[in-house]
Amino acid sequence: MLSDDLWHKCVESLAAEFPEKEIGTWIRPLRAVVSADQITLLAPNRIVLERVRSDYLPRIQRALSQLAAYDFRIELAVGSGADPVRAAAAPTNGGVPADEEYLPYARGRLDPRYTLQSFIEGKSNSQARAAGLQVASSPGKVYNPLLIYGESGVGKTHLMHGIGNAIQEGRSDARIVYVGAEQWFNQMVSAIRFGRQVEFKNFYRTVDALLIDDIHFLAGKEHSQEEFFHTFNALIDTRKQIVLTCDRYPRELDSLDERLKSRFTWGLSVPIEPPEFETRIAILLAKADGLGIRLPADVAELIAQRIRSNVRELEGALHRLNASARLTGTPITVDFARTCLKDMFASYDRTVSLENIKRTVASYYNIRLSDLSSPRRTRMLARPRQVAMSLAKELTQHSYPEIGQAFGKDHTTVLHACRKIAELRATDERLDEDYENLLRQLTN
Repeated sequence: MLSDDLWHKCVESLAAEFPEKEIGTWIRPLRAVVSADQITLLAPNRIVLERVRSDYLPRIQRALSQLAAYDFRIELAVGSGADPVRAAAAPTNGGVPADEEYLPYARGRLDPRYTLQSFIEGKSNSQARAAGLQVASSPGKVYNPLLIYGESGVGKTHLMHGIGNAIQEGRSDARIVYVGAEQWFNQMVSAIRFGRQVEFKNFYRTVDALLIDDIHFLAGKEHSQEEFFHTFNALIDTRKQIVLTCDRYPRELDSLDERLKSRFTWGLSVPIEPPEFETRIAILLAKADGLGIRLPADVAELIAQRIRSNVRELEGALHRLNASARLTGTPITVDFARTCLKDMFASYDRTVSLENIKRTVASYYNIRLSDLSSPRRTRMLARPRQVAMSLAKELTQHSYPEIGQAFGKDHTTVLHACRKIAELRATDERLDEDYENLLRQLTN
């Protein structure tokens, strides 16, 4: 007989393998209906159902079979549990699937675990958190829109959910919608396909707060940008709050409509950087407490020292460490962590120093070492400086501010340099060859 908590254990098992954003978007929204020899997984809409079936179903099957110690049937359906629409349900009403008939748009699902209180503050994110607190206390009145930008895995989504949860706590009847830009795009396509455009527009233009993750996904999609432009205007005109996240400062998105770029600057744009050492330790200890993991402080310090990129990587290391400890019955110690995470640590153990990178680049381009930190912006110096900054980001675990300090620049200059070199390498063969030559020199 299958137990009711089997699905919960399965989700926790999958969380040790997949990024939390994937788990939160595609796995946690599923509801499990357990019977003697079958589990029916209920998806909130067909978009989630199809993604689970194509990308996650085999791994779910393996995890459940391992936990239950025998094989059984898994069925996918759309529904809330009362009257699910089976994945193989026949289309009705001229080819429109049954679930598309009544609701082609997923309601915003805020993750209750992500609050402003549980968001660990450090120098890398203090400005963003402060702005989030202001927005949560006065939605629609200050910093509208609020745009949070930074690399993947630094906490943008957590902060966005925290803002939404705080607004909801202050006003329980508020209609708050959280959605990823890709999901928003898919919903718009579905609305067009099944003649639901008016319903789609009304739904998104009458919310009290709209939280859209990864808005950069809309870059290059002209029709989607046009629709979002009008939705944006409607919400701003009625003083409804908009919160957006992006992987870079919007002005750097070449394929984003200039009207949207302009409107995104109406409120406040704040960066979140990869967390510094002290913040990484605090994040690990907080995550461990939340998961009921006994994590000694010296182990947290070891992980924070060796893994410096982002919060998601830290979470991955913590889940892996905990899973190994539970499977082997071994207490978590520094020695155990070194053994368990040795391959992860190895991938981060880059011995290339910032000083070595600067010397190598200066020699390659036949310029003085001091020129890389010079305020002069001539092309002869600017391009080698950008190359050196990009190499520093790729070959070391230093943060943008740390790299900027080494070159006498701020973090935004480094961020721009990394983006620019990535773009040029795709179009400029000479620069790409130079970059590859420098990579070989620094890593051999």
